[in-house]
Amino acid sequence: MTLKKTQLLDIVSVTGVSTVGILTVGVTQTAGGVGIASTTYVKNVIMHNTGLGTARVSLYLNPNTPLVSIAVTANRFLRVDVAPNETTFFESTYPIVMTNRDALSVEITPPDSGGTGIGSAVNFIVNGDTDV
Repeated sequence: MTLKKTQLLDIVSVTGVSTVGILTVGVTQTAGGVGIASTTYVKNVIMHNTGLGTARVSLYLNPNTPLVSIAVTANRFLRVDVAPNETTFFESTYPIVMTNRDALSVEITPPDSGGTGIGSAVNFIVNGDTDV
C-alpha cells in the first residue's frame, strides 16, 4: 500500500443545526479520486463559518461505526464556538489514526450566546494521509 498525502475530503458544507457523518474509513471516497482508504491519518480539520451567527461546532471520532449522523459525547474531541466569517482549525500533535469503519462526524449546535446556529453554514476541510 502507498501512503498518499492529501486533502482527505472535498470541502464539506454543513448547514443549520445538525449532526453529519463526513468520513468513514473503508467507505468514503477520498478527494481527488485517490480511492477508498484502508487506514487514514487525520492531521487537521479547518472550519469556516459562512453564516450570519455564531455556531458551536463539535468533532467526533466514532470507532467502528458506519457513516451515520451520531454525536456521542464520549467520542467528542473538539467543541468550539465559531463566529460569523471566522476560520478556526484543529490540529493534532500526532495524527489521529482511523482504521476500518472508524467515522468522523461533525455537529453544529446553538452557542450559549451570539446566535441560534440555525442560519449557520460551516465549511470543513479534513487534511491528512491515507493508505490506498
